[in-house]
Amino acid sequence: MSTTTTTTTRAATEPISPTNTRIGWIGTGVMGRSMCTHLINAGYTLTVFNRTQSKTQPLLDLGAKLAPSPLAVASLSDVVFTIVGYPSDVRSVLLGPTGALHGLRPGGVLVDMTTSDPSLAVEISSAASSNGCSSIDAPVSGGDRGAKSGTLAIFAGGDEFVVQRLTPLFDCLGKVNYMGGPGKGQFAKLANQVTIASTMVGLVEGMVYAHKAGLDVGLYLNAISTGAAGSKSLDLYGSRILKRDFEAGFFVNHFVKDLGICLRECQNMGLALPGLALAQQLYLSLQAHGEGNLGTQALILALERLNNVCLQSVSSSSS
Repeated sequence: MSTTTTTTTRAATEPISPTNTRIGWIGTGVMGRSMCTHLINAGYTLTVFNRTQSKTQPLLDLGAKLAPSPLAVASLSDVVFTIVGYPSDVRSVLLGPTGALHGLRPGGVLVDMTTSDPSLAVEISSAASSNGCSSIDAPVSGGDRGAKSGTLAIFAGGDEFVVQRLTPLFDCLGKVNYMGGPGKGQFAKLANQVTIASTMVGLVEGMVYAHKAGLDVGLYLNAISTGAAGSKSLDLYGSRILKRDFEAGFFVNHFVKDLGICLRECQNMGLALPGLALAQQLYLSLQAHGEGNLGTQALILALERLNNVCLQSVSSSSS
């Protein structure tokens, strides 16, 4: 056995720690920036890349290093995380000509946390294996607040041993849940999005109904929050909606992408999910009004337009 193989084998079995594992991170947007910060605070050395370089500055200020390409990130890393916008971006930054897989040493690991196509996750896993590396699909749920607080739900697909080995890193970001082989993390996240989509429709429809009935919507939300209608969506977005705070913790554009992937998979599976289809149509209407860069809580705007109402005038008790 060669020295290189021995080193690689030993690296693959040693517990991950800041002293023996270099981290690469591609995608430092709303979610990625907070997630990187947790890893830096835990003592890990990070090399980062983002298409818009200015978005890396807060991390550079914390000590991260900047690389000019995904390939360059990977050449300086043992584990490379990605959280980007669309499946086409995932393919580009991992498998493209300057993609991370081309710079990763044997024994390295790719961890894609983007919500993407399950079939692409399987393809990346196969390509990584051919290069003597591993790939885990590990999309997350919890939005910007979960990223900031380190409480994300992480859905992991791939080799279970690799996922277990990565647990010290995942623990910095939230709670990892092993869902099965390659692509199963993506399927779990898509099922999560199906649930969220109809929950958001229910939340904003309830708010419009309460408003039309003459209730103080803030009091109404407080009243239902501890009952059977309580939800994470209500906790995360109820007060934001009342304050007309539509800043993106998760972009409408990205949610439409996720729901589109869900619907395509439904067609492949011969599955009818009418609630999902309705939610996707409502979110598409936000895009049609130029509101794709707002947060998913902007769904209230679609329901307000349908009913010619506006919840903007709320009492002080609602703030």
